[in-house]
Amino acid sequence: MLTNEESEASAPPAEMSLLAAAALQDHLMTAANDLERLQRLLDDACGALIDGFHGAASQLGAVIDEGGKELPPALQETLQTLYRTVTALQFQDMATQLIVHTNRRLRSCADQIARDAMGDDPDGEAVVDEGPLKPNPVTQDEMDAGSVELF
Repeated sequence: MLTNEESEASAPPAEMSLLAAAALQDHLMTAANDLERLQRLLDDACGALIDGFHGAASQLGAVIDEGGKELPPALQETLQTLYRTVTALQFQDMATQLIVHTNRRLRSCADQIARDAMGDDPDGEAVVDEGPLKPNPVTQDEMDAGSVELF
């Protein structure tokens, strides 16, 4: 029985390029599927962060209701928790934009490879969604809790 490498080596040149294109398309689609799984993990983590935000807000409300004029250590800690949570929520939004952008780019490349290597479908012209025109939807590459504005 021939291994995959041996069968590719013995294949005629035209078939080898189709095999290489199919393998590359498969790798791109696998990467796109991995990004979708990553998005689901981030969504779950974001849910936990939202719970943390609500917990911090609830703690803050209880301390403010006590009417203390000076910020007690518990309130200072609660505020720090709130800032970290809001910053993390902003990270999730930026990460989501990057994942969606990269996923669209990978799928577009996979479709182009399939169309170029295998031609049009018997039913008509192969449809390829255009990839994103911008190279990067998010220009910010770091965050600081001090830059977070609460609304």
